[in-house]
Amino acid sequence: MRIGINDDFDLDKIIASGQCFRAGRLQDGYARFITGSHVLRMKEKEIEKKIYDVSCDSREWETVWHPYFDLSRDYSRIRILCKGKMQYIDHAMEFGKGIRILSQDPWEMLVSLIISQRKSIPAIRNCVDTISHNWGRMMMDGCEPVYSFPNPEELSAATDEALRECALGYRAPYVLDAVRKVLSGEVDLEALSDQNDEALLTSLQKIHGVGIKVASCVALFGYGRMAAAPIDVWIERAIRDNCGGQSPFQMFGEYAGMIQQYMFFYERETTKLKKKVIKESDDNKN
Repeated sequence: MRIGINDDFDLDKIIASGQCFRAGRLQDGYARFITGSHVLRMKEKEIEKKIYDVSCDSREWETVWHPYFDLSRDYSRIRILCKGKMQYIDHAMEFGKGIRILSQDPWEMLVSLIISQRKSIPAIRNCVDTISHNWGRMMMDGCEPVYSFPNPEELSAATDEALRECALGYRAPYVLDAVRKVLSGEVDLEALSDQNDEALLTSLQKIHGVGIKVASCVALFGYGRMAAAPIDVWIERAIRDNCGGQSPFQMFGEYAGMIQQYMFFYERETTKLKKKVIKESDDNKN
C-alpha cells in the first residue's frame, strides 16, 4: 500500500533517535518497526512528495501505525511555535526535523528502559532482541521470523540467571521486580494512564531500578506525556554547554519532551560526526 505523510517525517532519524530499540533498516532498504503483534515494513517511494510504501493494509495503518507514529500531531507547526526562544534549540529542532515521538507499549518501554541504564543503544537493542527471541512469540515478516516483546506473563518464566545471560547484569533483578509488581497489580500499567504526570512518575518509581530519568522516558514514550523531559548525560551536557547551565524545558511547557528529543538527537549525532572528522583527519596524517 502507498501512503502520504504531510508533516515532518524521516525514517532514519526516527530509527536513530534512541527511543525505539526494535526498529532498523533492512538490506532491501525498507525500515522495519515492531509493536505488539504487528510488524511494518516502510520505505520512501517519492521523498519530495512524502510518499511511502508500507506493508500493511489501510485498516492496520489507521488503527496501529498512524497512532504509533503520532501522525495526528502537527510537528512542523509545533516547531514554528517553539522557534525563537533559544538559538541552540532552534538549531537542534532544524537538525532533528523528521523525528516523531512514537506511541509505544508501556510495558515494553518500562523493561527496555530499565535495561538501557549505562548501556549504549546497540547494546540495548541486542538485549531487547535476545529477550524477545527467548520469551516472546514468533511472528513472520514475509519468510523471516521475528519475535514479539514478551508480556509480563511470558517474561515471568525468566530467571535471574537467564536474564543475566542476556547481558542484563545488575539490571536483571530490576526487570524481575517489574514483572512481579505488574503481575500482582501493585503497579497497574493500564490504570496509570489515568494519573496526572506527577502521580505517573511517582507510581513508576515504585519499581526497583526506576528513577526519575527512566520514569520520565516511560511517561514520554509509553504514555505520550509530551511535557515529560528525561534528563540523561547527553541532556545534562547540552544544558551545561549550550543552555547556560539552566534547563530550557520550562519555556516549552507541553512540548518539553519533544524539545528534549531534538536535543538528544542533535547532541548524539553531532558528537558522532565530530569523532568521524577527527578519525579521518588522523588517518590522513598517518
